[in-house]
Amino acid sequence: MSFTIYDSSSPVFIRMLNNLSAILRKGAESAQTRGIDPMVLTSARLAPDMFPLSRQVQIACDAAKGAVARLAGVEIPSHPDTETTFEELQARIASTIAFIATIKPEQMEGAAVKSITIKMQGQDYPFTGQAMLLNLAMPNFYFHISTAYDILRHNGVAVGKRDLLGGL
Repeated sequence: MSFTIYDSSSPVFIRMLNNLSAILRKGAESAQTRGIDPMVLTSARLAPDMFPLSRQVQIACDAAKGAVARLAGVEIPSHPDTETTFEELQARIASTIAFIATIKPEQMEGAAVKSITIKMQGQDYPFTGQAMLLNLAMPNFYFHISTAYDILRHNGVAVGKRDLLGGL
């Protein structure tokens, strides 16, 4: 059995989204323990021109579900991007994981060479499925998960690299 585009996408996204969920739980627990309004953390940014934690989580979810949907040839589920609390962000992650879990390996057969065009900032970008996954979706996904982790770490939440990577 060969390594497939499914193997390098869905299980990886689910694993890392579960790790993100665990990191957010630590953030919520930290806010409660330290007597901090949780919104201080969910609205925190690393720099003034960067998105807050809540948006980092939304974009990570969008990158994962968008990649999987495009590779499987199904409609991308829509979320309103209104989540601001830890509970709402956890629900967004759970919804994304649930969607990804519905996609079967057979739905991605041939997806590595499939032609996929993504519109960004009014411009069309053509990719093969493999190029879209490896050169756009995965780097974008990891960037936003790492940034969410960094925001919490920067704000005193006791998380470390093991939390980001999860169990190996």
